[in-house]
Amino acid sequence: MIACLQCGKALSGKPLASISGGILGDEIIDSYFFCPDCGAYTVEVYYDRFLGEAESSLRGPLAKSAGEEKVRLIRQCAEPWDKKCRCPAHRAYFGDSLD
Repeated sequence: MIACLQCGKALSGKPLASISGGILGDEIIDSYFFCPDCGAYTVEVYYDRFLGEAESSLRGPLAKSAGEEKVRLIRQCAEPWDKKCRCPAHRAYFGDSLD
């Protein structure tokens, strides 16, 4: 269970959007969760290392406007789960640092 980084409320259910990208052989998955109580976003970051152990961490809180901008960008991709996708949304999200 993910907890909102602004108010601490448990955020249940699926993320509003997720995106996966390959960087230097590693896979990074960012998942955006919205808290309806305080209006902030919390981002779960899953980092799967090619050589080494995977780890998960949380980022945020993000203001509603910043979170919505990222969610809109992710939703522009038809396959955001594809770490090998090189669509404009993936390139913009990951800053042209994809493998």
